[in-house]
Amino acid sequence: MEGSLEKRLYDAAAEGNTIALQELLEQDKFLLDRVSLTSPNKSTPLHVATIKGYLDFVLQILNHNPHLAQRFDSQQSSPLHIASAEGYLEIVKILLPDAPHMCMSRDCQGRNPLHLAAMRGHVEILKALISEAPHAAREKADRDQTVLHLCVKHGQLEALKILAPKLNDLINAKDADGDTLLHMAVAVKQTEIIRYLVGSTEIDLNVRNSNGQKAIDILKESQPEVDYIQIRNILRRVRRIDTKARTQTQRVMKWLIEKGNAIMVVAVLIATVAFQAGVSPAGGIWQENSTQYSHARAGEAVMAYTHPEAYRNFVRSNTIVQAPEASRSIQKHIGATCHSGTDYLWFAVMGILLIGSIVKWLKEKRTIERRLSLRISTSIATSQESV
Repeated sequence: MEGSLEKRLYDAAAEGNTIALQELLEQDKFLLDRVSLTSPNKSTPLHVATIKGYLDFVLQILNHNPHLAQRFDSQQSSPLHIASAEGYLEIVKILLPDAPHMCMSRDCQGRNPLHLAAMRGHVEILKALISEAPHAAREKADRDQTVLHLCVKHGQLEALKILAPKLNDLINAKDADGDTLLHMAVAVKQTEIIRYLVGSTEIDLNVRNSNGQKAIDILKESQPEVDYIQIRNILRRVRRIDTKARTQTQRVMKWLIEKGNAIMVVAVLIATVAFQAGVSPAGGIWQENSTQYSHARAGEAVMAYTHPEAYRNFVRSNTIVQAPEASRSIQKHIGATCHSGTDYLWFAVMGILLIGSIVKWLKEKRTIERRLSLRISTSIATSQESV
């Protein structure tokens, strides 16, 4: 009797007969639990109904026993694997809430449900699986093949267009043979995929596989056909563009280096002159202690005592010129960039010192003008008294 119930259950699943399922469960409410353990091929009635795409039958089984969504058949495939491979979007949507972790499970060939959907080109299912488990897209199948490799291998351009922008860092990933997507696309002569890869992604044409071959080398070994000509033209055109871009970049870099060296010569010259002016200021230095200026000492600038205000302005200006130029020379030798934090710091220091010097000069100018005006007034008053 028990064996008869199990056979009738599998027959109902194969036919999608929900009425028969309900009658069987009324006779034995534990039938679904028991049959999933005793089936010789490990396939549950849920597997069978999913293969056939019987949505209502799947719903009814899950209502009675949602744990069946987590069972594997003899190929290590869950019902979610089967629904994803067969393109049953609605079944995928009702399976996900009961077994979301199945997105990461691998069948006997190392493929998760997202891999299978990509291989079959089921774009809407891909979107649903990525939304539920985005990390599943980064899992590799056997032989280190990414989901992008599987798209190329099975000629699924639309699936590739969905996945490539989300997995940009895997565009140049290699499989166990060292092949990138481009190697594989050239090997199987997927012309449209090649055109998409070289035109819309950051695929590297110069990567070599484990045999030391670039994609163009694989093409040269194949038999000349119509696809051969198209693929060769695509790769050659991209290589010419790439070579031209590299040449232009090299010219720009050479020009920048030459200009940078010229600027460094000027910077060193300015720094040298400023340094020389600092150690040998105008007016010279005291050779011995001064008797005229009691505080003057040998080795100190004469100008600091004879014209103290002018000397202070000279020191400020000299520092403004010398400090950043010296800093730039140091940066050149230690490899700092022209946009480093140190550079910006010196620009700020230069600005502060310059503003400070201008303000100081304006104040001193105003003071001198007042003194001069006072002297003129005093002189005029004295002249009038004398008269």
